[in-house]
Amino acid sequence: MERLLVLVRHGQSEWNLQNLFTGWRDPDLTERGVAEARAAGRGLRRDGYGFDVAFTSELIRAQRTCALILEEMGLSAIPVLRERALNERDYGDLSGLNKDEARARWGDAQVHAWRRGYDVRPPGGESLKDTAARVLPCYVATILPRVMAGQRVLVAAHGNSLRALVMVLDGLTEAEVPDLQIRTGVPLVYRLNADTTVASRTVLDQDVDAGR
Repeated sequence: MERLLVLVRHGQSEWNLQNLFTGWRDPDLTERGVAEARAAGRGLRRDGYGFDVAFTSELIRAQRTCALILEEMGLSAIPVLRERALNERDYGDLSGLNKDEARARWGDAQVHAWRRGYDVRPPGGESLKDTAARVLPCYVATILPRVMAGQRVLVAAHGNSLRALVMVLDGLTEAEVPDLQIRTGVPLVYRLNADTTVASRTVLDQDVDAGR
């Protein structure tokens, strides 16, 4: 039985381009973000992958990424389920601020802790630990059962919601997770064992400029 789980962070958003903390704010994809999503879809199709169901968040940048991937694969008709639990972490009072300006105000170390640490909350926002507390129950209750039943599952979400999930899948510790970065538009392909552990992990790097 195939137990396929593919994770993709949304393509570059308008606020990624402007170097702004985004969180639950809802900017759209840039032209490059669209190209990244389409390249991911082409690469998955080229390598023979298919999906039976897709999950995404309630935010437009993830939804469009999901739709563009499926369009490139000729799979636009499959069910796409939106889960609030897959939203990006809430950056609270940092949302909308330029990251360089935040570093100038609070210092590199503090901003790095907010962005990459496990249990450090930005003012008014969520830590990665908080994000994991909503992502992982959704994964266990809603996504994983489909994978274990043999459905091929795509998850198009966000840097931190996917970091929370990858931390568990890859068995990373709290000390290791600050070094984990999820690149925009790059599929992470997992195949699971019968006991839900990871059998294999593949990163599908794409040529974003090909076919634009």
